[in-house]
Amino acid sequence: MGPAPGNPSQKRFSGVLPPAALIFLVLVFVAGAIVTVDHKENLSILQLQPRRVAADEEPSRPAPPASDPRVDAAVAETPPTEEPGDMCENQCRAPGSEALPRGIVQDKSNFEFESLGGNPERKEARAAKSLLAIPVGIKQKAVVDKLVSKFPAANFTVMLFHYDGAVDGWSDLPWSRRAVHVAAADQTKWWFGKRFLHPDLVPEYDYIFFWDEDIEVDGFDPLRYIEIVRKEGLEISQPALDHRSQIHHRLTARARWGGAVHRRFYKTAGGGRCYGNSTGPPCTGWVEMMVPVFSRAAWRCAWRMIQNDLVFAWGLDFKLGYCAQGDRSVNVGIVDSEYVLHRGIPTLGDVGGGGGKTARASSASTAADRYAVRLRSYTELQIFNRRWKQAVAEDECWTDPYPQPPTATSKG
Repeated sequence: MGPAPGNPSQKRFSGVLPPAALIFLVLVFVAGAIVTVDHKENLSILQLQPRRVAADEEPSRPAPPASDPRVDAAVAETPPTEEPGDMCENQCRAPGSEALPRGIVQDKSNFEFESLGGNPERKEARAAKSLLAIPVGIKQKAVVDKLVSKFPAANFTVMLFHYDGAVDGWSDLPWSRRAVHVAAADQTKWWFGKRFLHPDLVPEYDYIFFWDEDIEVDGFDPLRYIEIVRKEGLEISQPALDHRSQIHHRLTARARWGGAVHRRFYKTAGGGRCYGNSTGPPCTGWVEMMVPVFSRAAWRCAWRMIQNDLVFAWGLDFKLGYCAQGDRSVNVGIVDSEYVLHRGIPTLGDVGGGGGKTARASSASTAADRYAVRLRSYTELQIFNRRWKQAVAEDECWTDPYPQPPTATSKG
């Protein structure tokens, strides 16, 4: 049989199929390309934000072990951050000021007088000043008047500690109204100093002259003295003592060779010898307590060493070199070119003479009082030395810059 004759509708279908299939394949290809491009764009967005993705995924990802080197690398690369709250908590604030904003706190003062009128913020610049502080009794008024008059008002603030309470008896002196007067009966120089010369009250003063009252100043100029101690770098000093003075240690006597300053004393015979290689008091690095002069920094240290209950301060002089802001054999010295005369008048314990006593009874009472003062002074020396040794033994963080050499012992 021959082939069946062709169907016209079948021929139309066969003619349409190839173009339709081609169009279908093109549409599939285009759709696939769009999906691929969109996927790549999403992927590139993720790659541009790896930190955020990592942060979002961190809570659900277990932390690597502590020994993992990745942990160490992350810690090394990430600097520690301080929250604002922690930053405020770590600020150092003076005790008692924690409840106040920092800018309103004023933790320092001075002894300068203020006007009762005018604008307090309109202040003229003050010249540099030092402080002269002296314990005084009315019996030594003439000597003190001559002493204070040597110190120019423009350069020195004067403070008097009245151990006899007689303040009104000084009002006739021309400088009395510019002086600060503090009265407390039968108290010592170092009692006053501990309570009224706190370092935060004297920070504006370059030097603190903390002197006894029985000092004659005919050979002394305070301005030249300050010039010398600045030039020599002396943090703790004293004017040399005239050879007519009551001298307890030869180091403080005025040198006979006429130099401006000396820092050590030589004694090659007898007890208490001092050589060129001596490193401590009373051969070098030492001043006596009747006319010491402190720099601001040295006084801040020395004030803290004054014991509140040891009012005669015996033993303190042998430790002042620790406050010299460096080598005590260099920063502590005696100024020879500006010298004073120490009269050595005993005033502490001089409470006799009243109440209708006879001269003999008064003299006996005064002698007994002075003996009591001397006895307490020796007792305070022992107490201070014991406290020093105990403090050294207990403070593991402190190193003595002047260790004592070992004591030599005889061999049996």
